[in-house]
Amino acid sequence: MDGFTVFMLAIVCVGVPVTLGIGSEMFKSWLRHKETMATALNAQTAEKAAQYAAHNERLEQRVRVLERIVTDRGIELSNEIDLLRDAAPTPSLADRPLN
Repeated sequence: MDGFTVFMLAIVCVGVPVTLGIGSEMFKSWLRHKETMATALNAQTAEKAAQYAAHNERLEQRVRVLERIVTDRGIELSNEIDLLRDAAPTPSLADRPLN
């Protein structure tokens, strides 16, 4: 066996397993980091979804109130608007005489 063959045999028998072991640990560490980031992102997304749901519920309640106002006072409100239209117009500033 010549020196080059012994060197290559040493690299294959020692260097490759050491490199693969170190690479494996780095990959495991990276994978744990990605899992931690995904967990944090999921928690943040769930919190945002809860905030949007609460906001949506408030808006739905407001729309229900507006619908109730419109349907309950619809005729009365229409009469009030008609009375305002029929009332004599108030003079504007442009119609007043200059002193």
